[in-house]
Amino acid sequence: MDLSVTGAKIYFTIPGINYPVTQTIVSAWITMLVIVGICIWLTHGMQVHARTKRQIVAEYLVNMVTKLVRDNMGAKWSNYTPLIAAIFSMSVVGSMLSLTGLYSPNNDLNTFLAWSILVFVLITYYKIKVNGFGGYLKSFTQPIFVMTPLNIIGEIATPISMAFRHFGNALSGYVIGLLLYGALASLSEAVLAWLPGSLAAIPVLQIGIPAVLNVYFTVFSGVVQPFIYCMLTMLYIADAGSTEEA
Repeated sequence: MDLSVTGAKIYFTIPGINYPVTQTIVSAWITMLVIVGICIWLTHGMQVHARTKRQIVAEYLVNMVTKLVRDNMGAKWSNYTPLIAAIFSMSVVGSMLSLTGLYSPNNDLNTFLAWSILVFVLITYYKIKVNGFGGYLKSFTQPIFVMTPLNIIGEIATPISMAFRHFGNALSGYVIGLLLYGALASLSEAVLAWLPGSLAAIPVLQIGIPAVLNVYFTVFSGVVQPFIYCMLTMLYIADAGSTEEA
C-alpha cells in the first residue's frame, strides 16, 4: 500500500489498483474525524451518574436516537441505533462543514449513493431472511406475473430515489442562495440607481444578507433532510423485516 501523486491527483495504491483520493474522500474523513473528536470530548471522564454537562449532553443524544429508533422500528431493532446515529451525524456535520469554507462531502452525489446502497443491502437481506431467496424472487411476480419488470424497477429505484432525494434537497439550499445573491445584486442596482457615478454600482444589499440566508438554508436543510433520510431508512428496514417480527 502506498500514496502517490500524479499531476494534480493523489492515488492510494495497492497491488494492481490505483484508487484516486478525491476531494469528497478527504472531506468525508475530515467529517469523521470531527465526529470522533466530539464523541471523545463528550465521553471523556464519564461516571456512573452524570455530573458534568458533557456527560449530560452525551446521554441525552444517545437516549434521543435510541428513542427515535424504538418509536419508528420497535424495541427489537435497537441495535440499529448506531447506524442511524452515524448516518445522521455524518450528514449534519458534513453539511455544516461548508460553513467553514471547506468542501462538503454532501456536495457529491456519490456520498448519498454509498449510504443508499448500504441501506438497500440491508433491506434485501431482511427480505431474503424473512421469505427465503425463492420467496424474495417470487415477490417480483406479485400480484401478477406481468408486473415483474415494474417490480424490479421499483426495487432498484429505492436506493436511487433515496440518494437523489437527499442530494437534491441538500443542493436546493445552495441553488436558492445563488439565486437570491443574484436577485439582491439586481435589486441593489435598481434601488441605488439615483446615486451619482460608481456609487450606484456598489451591491449594498449583497453585504451580509446572502451570508445570513446561506447559514439559514445550510443549517435548516442540513438538519431536516438527514432526519427525513434516517426516517426512510428506518421505515424501509423495519418493513422488510416486519414478517419476522410477527
